[in-house]
Amino acid sequence: MAAAVALVSEILGKICKLKLAMENNEEVSMAFPSHGTTHRSTVTGTRGMVTSAHPLASLAGARMLLAGGNAFDAAVAVASTLNVVEPYMSGIAGNGYMLLYSAKEKAHRVIDYLGTAPYAATLDVYPTLESQQVGIRAGMVPGGCGGWLALLDRYGSMDRADIFAPAIESAENGYAVTVKNAEFIAGARPYFSERAEEVIASRGRTPHPGELLVQKDLAQTFRTVAEGGAEAFYRGEIAEEIVRFSEETDGLITEKDLADFEVEWQDPISVTYKDYEVYCPPPPCSGFQYLETLNILENDALGELGHNTPEYLHLLIEAIKLASADRAEYAPRPNPPIEKLLSKDYAQAQRERIGELAAVSGGERWSKDKLPGEIVADDWTTECTTHFDTADAEGNIVAVTQSLGQAFGSGVILGSTGMFLNNFMNWFDRIPESPNAVGPHKRIEMCMSPCQVWKNGNPFAAIGTPGSHGILQTTLQLVLNLIEHGMNVQAAIEAPRIRLVKPGTHVSMEGRIPVAVRAALEARGHDVEVLPDWTATVGGGHGIAFDTEEGSFMGGADPRRDGYAIGV
Repeated sequence: MAAAVALVSEILGKICKLKLAMENNEEVSMAFPSHGTTHRSTVTGTRGMVTSAHPLASLAGARMLLAGGNAFDAAVAVASTLNVVEPYMSGIAGNGYMLLYSAKEKAHRVIDYLGTAPYAATLDVYPTLESQQVGIRAGMVPGGCGGWLALLDRYGSMDRADIFAPAIESAENGYAVTVKNAEFIAGARPYFSERAEEVIASRGRTPHPGELLVQKDLAQTFRTVAEGGAEAFYRGEIAEEIVRFSEETDGLITEKDLADFEVEWQDPISVTYKDYEVYCPPPPCSGFQYLETLNILENDALGELGHNTPEYLHLLIEAIKLASADRAEYAPRPNPPIEKLLSKDYAQAQRERIGELAAVSGGERWSKDKLPGEIVADDWTTECTTHFDTADAEGNIVAVTQSLGQAFGSGVILGSTGMFLNNFMNWFDRIPESPNAVGPHKRIEMCMSPCQVWKNGNPFAAIGTPGSHGILQTTLQLVLNLIEHGMNVQAAIEAPRIRLVKPGTHVSMEGRIPVAVRAALEARGHDVEVLPDWTATVGGGHGIAFDTEEGSFMGGADPRRDGYAIGV
């Protein structure tokens, strides 16, 4: 009883101090844990959970669960419907990663469905950066279809026709464009090919909020895939149309490029962080950046420093710089030294490099010429994207990050298929010396990196975000919000974020981070850029948290996008 009275007295005292500070307009740091105030209410369920960047896509996944399907069926229903209702972010002619857990096999697996560069892709066929970004040559071999169907072939429980039905319905009959849809679509219109203009801007302009967007060709492609599977896409009638269109428009993708495509089944990599195990796909996925960052910070009392305090953010920023330098240097290389990069000894050595002042970063991409004092990898060896998660009552979990590259990818619809081709050739460097330089039938370093966190052998969270190389920083912040700051999954997603983009000591942060914190960081040498209070620049996270004792799920969705979680 005495201990309880003392605790209540302590809390009341802190509340009084908080009230006085607020009356005096002082900056306040709460020393006792807070789950955080959320813009949206949390969503819970007991039979399953789906969270994605659009309500109709989440509903498609929930329909599968309610019909008796599993998390794998739901994942493909979500993926295909996102192709329709978020057509600028991801699609069947895009690429991605799935990080999954099979309860039956008691196994964590990864499906890498990134395509390769076409066999004809060499640096000399891309005379300008723009030629890698826009147009028919900007696309890598599509991997979306292969990845979705590989998941269903191994783990699916429903007919393909039923799984693709929600996407077909929304494409055939049209869906009502949201405010964010309208903004993204209008912003991407300068990249549209002639056919894209006809489909997406059929009114002579891009659709306004509330207007219907109809994609009948895409609906037919989904029907063909549902009936004929991967064979129809990579060797059958869809492949024939892709190759015909590519040849007519001076593209690079050939019959051999499509026929040679294969998904890769992989084992994830992971690190222990205190009582947790954090998983992500292996290289050339770049997720090891946030694993290394967690290792660097593991022995710091981050929770005691407080969320987004100057001390906390300084450590976070500097650790990100160190891990980012390693990612840029090693992720594209064959057989990168992951064991050493993720060792605890290496993490300790990296932590010792962090000082009181801001260090110089080289930015997010590999560069030949280094800045004075720039952090570089140790030389000890010779976002337009989307994320969603599904889970079911049987214990199956799927975390997916997939993309077309930039908005609408290359801007090109592949003939009569209704599919936008990705523009992932833009992810290759134009510097011949770079390990990530353009090359034939080559794979790229890829920042998409879905994440799962487990604790004591049980699932704790499945989480992720879009955001180009910012994925590797935002995912880190989401995980730390859950583990170190005790936030529920919705609060963890909504909390204000930072991002390091530009070289030097630059750091961007949402305007909800207090002025006094920004000033303290500037005093340490950080060049602070203030972003809007809520901005997709720092990603659009979605996640599921698990209470294994109760058998319940909590879903979180990002208000920076059209995010929506549905529990069943």
